[in-house]
Amino acid sequence: MTTRQYKTFKGLKKENLRDNMSLLELTLNQLAEVTTTTLSKKEKPQTFEENKQVAKRGGNVAGNARKEIEAQTGEPVITSKKAVDFSRLLTDVIEDKDDKDKE
Repeated sequence: MTTRQYKTFKGLKKENLRDNMSLLELTLNQLAEVTTTTLSKKEKPQTFEENKQVAKRGGNVAGNARKEIEAQTGEPVITSKKAVDFSRLLTDVIEDKDDKDKE
């Protein structure tokens, strides 16, 4: 997905995409970035087209990892959940723990 498609999928308008990613989404994004940086330092691309190809290869590494995770878990890595959803989940877990502690 392009950044615009990803933001639309999550229902974001002006919000930061990274702030609205799950841990797996963030991790795979970082994997793509670090892989691309490593390849770029090693190969030293000179043109825009060469840089673009290195970036695609870095993204492919993360894409392959995503597919493997999805195959192992049976669940999609990319989620439409946003920061507010993650916040609610955390609140629910904390409140559930408080309720159990009171019992």
